[in-house]
Amino acid sequence: MPAFKIRRINAIAREGLRLFGDNYAVSPEEADPQGILVRSSPVDVDDYPSLLAVARAGAGVNNINVDRATEKGICVFNTPGANANAVVDLVFPMIGVWKRNIYAGIQFCRSLAEMEPDKVGAEVEKKKAAFRGDEIAGKTLGVVGLGQIGVRLANGGIHRFMKVRGFDPSPALVHIHQLLPEVTICRSIRDTVATADIVSLHLPLTDGTRGMVNREFIARMKKGAILVNYSRGPIVDQEAVIEALDCGHLEAFICDFPTARLVAHPKVLTTPHLGASTAQSEENCACMAVRELSNYLEYGNVVHSVNFPNIESTPTDKVHTRIIVINRDVPGMIALVSNIIGHHGINIASYLNQSNGKVGYNIIDVESAVPPQVLADIERNADVVRTRTITFA
Repeated sequence: MPAFKIRRINAIAREGLRLFGDNYAVSPEEADPQGILVRSSPVDVDDYPSLLAVARAGAGVNNINVDRATEKGICVFNTPGANANAVVDLVFPMIGVWKRNIYAGIQFCRSLAEMEPDKVGAEVEKKKAAFRGDEIAGKTLGVVGLGQIGVRLANGGIHRFMKVRGFDPSPALVHIHQLLPEVTICRSIRDTVATADIVSLHLPLTDGTRGMVNREFIARMKKGAILVNYSRGPIVDQEAVIEALDCGHLEAFICDFPTARLVAHPKVLTTPHLGASTAQSEENCACMAVRELSNYLEYGNVVHSVNFPNIESTPTDKVHTRIIVINRDVPGMIALVSNIIGHHGINIASYLNQSNGKVGYNIIDVESAVPPQVLADIERNADVVRTRTITFA
């Protein structure tokens, strides 16, 4: 009988699903799973009594009630970087489509289908000047958000001979160190967008970023600039953008989130949420999400969690049971847990603890079985959120 039940929500690439071993039963109908694998559909963790973890095959987790998951001791994973190349691979062509009038040019070419064949060449030479475009080399690219996608976009701008300025409100050194030295790192959004000919947004959707690109933000942008949003739709105030397009403050708005208002505007170029929609991206996201989920369920290890601290430990051959303790990040928890385990006469072989300032996560390996009373005693403390054991013997 499988040890773990997984609910699959949305289509997940087969390459990822194949990574689940015989210990897993994966079904889109599973009502009470230990794990959920999802792409963009909403997930309410309160709907699943036995849920231990949710893995989002993608970067954004705004479709999951993460705060509630944290309260219940449910780990939420994402797959940062797995779809980064796919997004960058689309953003630059879309900028080129607008700057080079490619879309209008294609429409013109299609209109020639009914023309007499020997007249097509002359008509092309006659009308092609109307579609003359502009190169992006030499232009200034402002990148707001320097995660995996933002860094690749910024570096891509350098490779295209652009001047690049970048800003991140919460920069991660692991990403910043990947930037090419030619990229200028700014200290504020104002400095990033004030001189940029093209501003590209690559931020997660949070309470702080929702509606961030408003009238005030746009007013700081250079007159005639292009705004690009391939992150999340609600980051941008649609009405503020349309006003700026109508008055000529913005040259164009390029995005991945069409609405009735946007698709009707002649200065808007939009794709149908295709940023991560490549076979390679979907495979990368699925494989990463499955590995994160299975590693957590089987070993209690945490990698790429958005609400738990990252922590990994490989059990030795002598380890019989692994105890997982999730607690609020308050003083004295390590001593509390250690004393209770010791009181029951159980020797601790290894104790690993990590915190993210909100959640404390403990991996305790022991060489004997753990009676249920041990967990019951630990859970009596009000700051303990959740416990579980993983048996290896």
